Amino acid sequence: MLTEKKDAAATATAPASTSAARDITQAICYFEGRFVPLTEAKVSIMTHAFMYGTAVFEGIRAYWNADHEQLYALKVREHVERIRASCKILMMDNIPSVDELTRLVIETARRNNWREDVYIRPSFYKSTLAIGVKLHGLQHELYILTVPFGNYVDVDNGITIGTVSWRRTADSSIPSRGQIVGSYVNPAFAKTEAMLNGYDEALVLTEDGHASEGSAENLFMIRDGVLITPPVVDDILEGITRAGIIEMARELGIPVVERSIDRSELYIADEVFLCGTGAQLSPVIEIDRRAVGSGGIGPLTAQLKDRYFDIVRGRVPEYRHWLTPIYA
Repeated sequence: MLTEKKDAAATATAPASTSAARDITQAICYFEGRFVPLTEAKVSIMTHAFMYGTAVFEGIRAYWNADHEQLYALKVREHVERIRASCKILMMDNIPSVDELTRLVIETARRNNWREDVYIRPSFYKSTLAIGVKLHGLQHELYILTVPFGNYVDVDNGITIGTVSWRRTADSSIPSRGQIVGSYVNPAFAKTEAMLNGYDEALVLTEDGHASEGSAENLFMIRDGVLITPPVVDDILEGITRAGIIEMARELGIPVVERSIDRSELYIADEVFLCGTGAQLSPVIEIDRRAVGSGGIGPLTAQLKDRYFDIVRGRVPEYRHWLTPIYA
């Protein structure tokens, strides 16, 4: 139980890391009820989560604004609400409240005094030392760590994606709406197949052949001025960035439709992009060796991308409700 105790992608949208001057192993993390250096946060190789992937997690970005001398954490409460839902799916009870978890996330980031973009990862994991595949009757613990983090994929020049042979794990097999650690072997297979085939990212289909996601990103396409994204029933993660982009698009007057997408539709789309905490908003310029639109970043994608990065860095006052300042 929880107790209180690619360099090329590093562009103007993500400042270069200054962590080289710091020993990352001495970063402060929250581990099993205490704030400790990363070097002291260790588990046994018999920990159930290590052996079977029985853990849940969230990835939260925080963006540095040098003009404001402030680090802004993006949609913290939404991430905290989702990890609590994931805990319920994985049969973890007595999880701290949204307020308490939010406080711990912010405090962990604050103690590290980062002056650059960072990634915050809270995770609840089955901590019992046990051999045996099950979910019930096991204890769990919490860790929270923060590390400097630039761009996960290219957000400025556009990426190429390729359809992979691996299918998205169906909700009837492993719940797609939960960020369950063990399930991420599926996107690992997809990402590696795509990259070894010469693409930057994967296009993963559902079992019935509809476009679902990237390896670990939500998918959007634009046709005739309409923003289209797969529905949650197509085995997608209920993405927090996805929801934010839908909110932002509607505020800009861009129609949004949630429906299934055929693979061939993406070939004739005007624009395509991926999004997520890691990917942020990443334009797609080629799919399966076919240029998307004119082969460059389309106008609506560019508009949404620019708006998104202004919002997350605290430059758009009407979207300050998305952000939590780390430094008071």
